Amino acid sequence: MAAAHTRVYCNGTLEVSDFPLEDVSNHLARPDTFVWVDFLNPDRADLEQLAVELDLHELAVDDALGPHQRPKLDRYDTHLFLASHWLAVDPAAADVRETEVDAFVHARWLVTVRKDAGFDVNVLTRRWDQSPHLGRLGVSFLLYGLLDVIVDDYFDAVAVFDDYYDEVSEGIFAERPLTPVEQRRWFLMRQALVRFHRLVVPMREAVSSLMRREHGAVSEELYPYYQDVYDHILRVTESTDALRDLVGTIVETNLSLRDYRQNLIMKQVTSWAAIIAVPTLITGFYGMNVPYPGFAEVWGAWASIGLTAGLSLGLYVLFRRKEWL
Repeated sequence: MAAAHTRVYCNGTLEVSDFPLEDVSNHLARPDTFVWVDFLNPDRADLEQLAVELDLHELAVDDALGPHQRPKLDRYDTHLFLASHWLAVDPAAADVRETEVDAFVHARWLVTVRKDAGFDVNVLTRRWDQSPHLGRLGVSFLLYGLLDVIVDDYFDAVAVFDDYYDEVSEGIFAERPLTPVEQRRWFLMRQALVRFHRLVVPMREAVSSLMRREHGAVSEELYPYYQDVYDHILRVTESTDALRDLVGTIVETNLSLRDYRQNLIMKQVTSWAAIIAVPTLITGFYGMNVPYPGFAEVWGAWASIGLTAGLSLGLYVLFRRKEWL
């Protein structure tokens, strides 16, 4: 049996916590109550009993048990099914930690399914307990708390990406080139940002669909709260779009700087090669076994030395002025 958390609210007030799953139907039989059930990494047997009691659609159950659902909102005759992801960035591992959190939503009950313990359910319950006055609004209040906790953590993830790419932006102008380890970390963080963006953007459509008044899924008094969550998702989406543009700019800048540094090195190597070529040419000429002006004379040796030094110095000064050296 998978770990399960349960709560029952009566007239908007928390009445009982952590009651047995067998009592769900008994609590729902009472008027003015609504129930929350949470499963941690359940198997099919764990959900089957509740699926029969609450008439959960078989496709929704399959989605909750299957891996890697894309964020979405599905509507069935008796309930809604919401797939979402809690996300956090681990800069040390250059990776995004994700926990899929699925929810079956009904006017009288909310069933959440977590694929692993990455999403701390205690944070969620504390969030509900901070706003007890909203409990009278029913299950839509519980769902709002769930979305609010998940989306708020998106801002923490964006802040980690911001700090990392600020550091990268400053580092690419350093004289020391990136090491292979740093380049690999840079690549992994870029992959993490793409995955983060891919999981966040669909949440905008899911929350927007949830808020449509013709479906009546959200209490009228909670619309401003859901609108706040939607606005937060928009801000996160815009931030990730801006970060992706920044990453593209950083890549282009890094390539330009690399080409510039290679150009600079080639100029230096070419300049020194030209300077060294002067004494090589002169000594090679004077090394020929033929008579030439100053042959076997002291002044001829001094002339070759002076010519070598003068031309080399002249080339050095010329290349320095052109900032090739």
